[in-house]
Amino acid sequence: MSNNNPSIAIIGGTGKEGSAIAARFAKVGFRTIIGSRSASKAINAAYELNTQFNVLTAEGSTNREATAKADIVLLAVPYDGMKPILEDIKPAASGKVVINIASSLDAEKKSRAKINPAGSIAMEIQNFLGPDTKVVDAFQNISPEQLEKFDEKIESSVLVVGADRETRDMIIGVIAKIGIDAYDAGAIQNAVVVETMTAALIAINIRYKIKGAGIQLVGLPSN
Repeated sequence: MSNNNPSIAIIGGTGKEGSAIAARFAKVGFRTIIGSRSASKAINAAYELNTQFNVLTAEGSTNREATAKADIVLLAVPYDGMKPILEDIKPAASGKVVINIASSLDAEKKSRAKINPAGSIAMEIQNFLGPDTKVVDAFQNISPEQLEKFDEKIESSVLVVGADRETRDMIIGVIAKIGIDAYDAGAIQNAVVVETMTAALIAINIRYKIKGAGIQLVGLPSN
């Protein structure tokens, strides 16, 4: 894998958040493989993305094929639909870096956190995929509304946790290239904090009748 220009599979890349992240990567020149259970749906999404941004960097495949083709695999799927997808891509995920963006939320009231029995979703994924796969959390605390501001510098910060420091640094560098400041927030044991913080941001959105509440670290230089 080239740390300067790794290929990215966006599993669930036809959804709102997944498509926004895929667009950001494809727009700046990353080979971006949109994954879906339906290859034709993924191919159509990639065509639309390439047309919108006048690029040729996006392509579509099934989830497993997208995983096999990529250096980095980003899971843009909700937790409640994640298990069959993980079972499908597991054979192709060995040796890859896998980014989870799902948050630990109460299914009935998403403004309330619900801690995953494994400690975090990231830890559950790591346990399932095994030690040859490096799992990190990122993008939990940034909304699709923010991600869709393609021509603006996003104010929200992304916290990256999990795997090892070298992997986190690589992911931080990749995220910086799509116009977002990301920071190393430590080991996978800290994933519970990142994943449950989303519930607080949702509660803020509801209370103040806004969209896209996020967090921004202060006292640190920009990446």
